[in-house]
Amino acid sequence: MQSLHKTITTLINLLLFSSSFCAMYILTSVLQLGTSPKQQNLHSSLESVNVYESSTTNTTTTTTLTLDHVVFGIASSGSSWPKRKDYVKLWWNREHNTTMRGCVFVDTLPHGVNVEVKDNATALLPPLCVSEDTSRFGYTYRGGMRSAIRVARVVKEIVALNHSHVRWYVFGDDDTVFFPRNLVKTLSKYDHRLWYYVGANSESYKQNWFFGFGMGFGGAGFAISSSLATVLAKVFDSCIQRYPHLYGSDARVYSCITELGVGLTQEPGFHQVDLRGNAFGLLAAHPVTSLLSLHHPDNIDPIFPNMTTMKALQHLFEAADVDSHRLLQQTVCYEKQFSWTISVSWGYAVQVFHNPMSLPDVLKVQKTFRQWTRGTVLADLFSFNTREFHPDPCRRPSIFYLDNLLQSKSGIIITTYKKYVQNCSSNVAPQVIRVVTSKLVLDIKQLMTQRRQCCDVLPSSVSHLMEIAIRECAEDELIHMQ
Repeated sequence: MQSLHKTITTLINLLLFSSSFCAMYILTSVLQLGTSPKQQNLHSSLESVNVYESSTTNTTTTTTLTLDHVVFGIASSGSSWPKRKDYVKLWWNREHNTTMRGCVFVDTLPHGVNVEVKDNATALLPPLCVSEDTSRFGYTYRGGMRSAIRVARVVKEIVALNHSHVRWYVFGDDDTVFFPRNLVKTLSKYDHRLWYYVGANSESYKQNWFFGFGMGFGGAGFAISSSLATVLAKVFDSCIQRYPHLYGSDARVYSCITELGVGLTQEPGFHQVDLRGNAFGLLAAHPVTSLLSLHHPDNIDPIFPNMTTMKALQHLFEAADVDSHRLLQQTVCYEKQFSWTISVSWGYAVQVFHNPMSLPDVLKVQKTFRQWTRGTVLADLFSFNTREFHPDPCRRPSIFYLDNLLQSKSGIIITTYKKYVQNCSSNVAPQVIRVVTSKLVLDIKQLMTQRRQCCDVLPSSVSHLMEIAIRECAEDELIHMQ
């Protein structure tokens, strides 16, 4: 028995020793593998790849973003530029002591223009650049325009111009009206050294459904950080070879940025304006964000009554020049005596609803416009909450449009709005509304989490005049009828 016990003990010890030896061998092999040249190369490669940042980008701390760091690529043609250049003139080089950079890309120079403008530092318009030949690229979308390829390649050709100290490239059409000061402020939220594709969808659900909810619509305008644009330019021609079946230029840009693994960063201040007729409802219910662009001015009514389209836009820019960041910002307050709801869309219009309304109802976009396309049920669906514009004029709000602005030396801004639409039951309503504000100045943190401001109806002894003061809301203040 003792001999058997000793034999079993010896076998157990041998088994334990063998197991320990195997474990040590495996551990040693793993350590050797971790330091092998092949493994070191893999580790080095993983460290060197940054999918969010270009390897050529400077990673040092940057100074404040200005218009000097932005380059614009505007898509046009030799035939459309003479008719639409006044839209660009509205916003180009509007800032004092600032020379904007960019180019208008055309297929051919317009009639009467003999040379391509190279130095446009003091001009009211950007220079013209003739696009490169695109005949080698296929286009198979039936009924479309192959000029979409030329327009898409603006994202490549603008980078090839090799401007210095570029942080952002902004793209749009020749009928895109930009608000440059607001663009700079909005883009300052993002680090240009990272890969960003910033834009917005269409107002039309059908357009988004057809072209893609992840696409920045080109007419609204979109921005690409310089680090992403540099890489995109390198691969763009090889990429668009795979997309001859797409309709537009923006779909090609979107597809190639998607292939690089980057998605759209939504900024609702870009407006495609895929609408027709009276866009009042859209403009009077602007989201709490800076107005960045308006598109399709030829397809909507003049935004101010009794004016041409151009005069109306110029009138809007008068407000933008005074307080660009507050432009179209919607503020709601209540007049207790008559139970009125008052909506101020600063720099544009004031509405007086002759009944108490909850804030969520006021913020819905009134369908004063027609859909972009006819036909299917989808055509009458939109990418925001809407409410019907009442067919009975007596049940619509009284509307007051911007008349003039005054800025005092102390910084107080007074805007005056005159009545245009008289509600049938509003005989007691004022004829003039005066709105008092200070300039809206937001830091980066406030831009990231912007809050709607509050307003008060001030006491007035003059029956035809209502005065309203806009201010910051108290911390726990609720906007409602008290």
